[in-house]
Amino acid sequence: MHTIDDFTRPREYLSPLDEYMGKIVRDWAEKEVIPFRRNYDEDWKEHNIIEPAFDKLMGELGMQRVLFPEDLGGWGLGHSHYIGSASFRMFEEVARADSAIAVAFGVVFWPLIMICNKPHVNRRLCEEFSPLFCQTDKAVFAANAMTEPQGGADIENLDIVKGTTIETTAILEGDEWVINGHKLWPTNSGGIADLFGVVCTTNPGSDDVNDFAFIFVPADTPGVTQGGPYQKAGMAADKNGDIWFENVRVPAFYRACGPGDDYKYFKEVISFGNLGSISFVSGAMLNVYEILREFVDTYFFKGKPLKEHDAVAGVLADLAKDIEIIRIIGYQYARMIDRPDIYGDRWSDEIVAKGRAYKYFACDRAVEDLGKAMNLMESYGSERCWDIEKHWRDLKIVQLWMGGKQLCQMETARLFFDCQTL
Repeated sequence: MHTIDDFTRPREYLSPLDEYMGKIVRDWAEKEVIPFRRNYDEDWKEHNIIEPAFDKLMGELGMQRVLFPEDLGGWGLGHSHYIGSASFRMFEEVARADSAIAVAFGVVFWPLIMICNKPHVNRRLCEEFSPLFCQTDKAVFAANAMTEPQGGADIENLDIVKGTTIETTAILEGDEWVINGHKLWPTNSGGIADLFGVVCTTNPGSDDVNDFAFIFVPADTPGVTQGGPYQKAGMAADKNGDIWFENVRVPAFYRACGPGDDYKYFKEVISFGNLGSISFVSGAMLNVYEILREFVDTYFFKGKPLKEHDAVAGVLADLAKDIEIIRIIGYQYARMIDRPDIYGDRWSDEIVAKGRAYKYFACDRAVEDLGKAMNLMESYGSERCWDIEKHWRDLKIVQLWMGGKQLCQMETARLFFDCQTL
């Protein structure tokens, strides 16, 4: 009998952590998440049911430490040559259980990429923040405070907008940054973040890349206020809310990389966001396959299992085909991230845009396939006891974030057709 492990992965360049990490996360998923996830929607605000799963994965199993250098208590993934492939496997396994946990977990690393990844490791900030993540058995959350009310994720449209729409300001006064602004929707906001990576401008309206700043702000810094979480269609384990920064003061060395480099390496953050998004889709779709396999094996029409009817088999083939392709392009993108010597820098316009294209494809296919699966299951497809509708709601949200389908289309067209104004 075929299983999710029969969908293709490029075995010749998987990370040395692949089998070990995959087994750990899958065991965690089977014990700590899948039996309880049907209750997550009602736990969107308090996280009483959800929080123990985070604590086990991130704190007790140590997964929140993976990017930091080994001598600081981490796993050293930030200076490995397999950060992409290891991350894809890890997030895919988490998303099979719950894609909202996967994104909340994944976004812990999103701001840390700016300081933990070679060739731009900021040793001083690694030393500053590693104890927060590496010296506890409780989950610790970081958030990438990027999106703003007036422009949404337009901040990510770096090549065209170049930070001109950023309204959160950072003014250097002596040896401190003074930050003022309003962010909303960051994953791990909504009251749970312990550390923010804040996208700011040092000169409002400027298109000079030197004025684009990425500055770390501990959540307990005076002047930081977090609003409560929004209730969404899905993604209950991912809290999103508002953050206000009012004359917030942090040391000058809390800037991640410095003028010009913050802008450059923030594109690497976008590349990893694309990679994570594809892995969340892949993991959730693997679980949809498992659920649908059980359904078409055990429900009958005209005396035969559903899967033995031509029309049903056509839908199943579409689903299997798309899972196969999504998984292959996801691991290929991970390989491109792992081998900048072959494919170019992770922060290059080409790697960012190709990641947008792959994410665009994966999300579109998944949302369409889940609609087909629900149609196939008829009323059962909308029942919470089958979890198909949960994945459907969650993956629609994956399609919407990071500028949604539109920014994916624009950056893909810009790369391949040399568009100049998108």
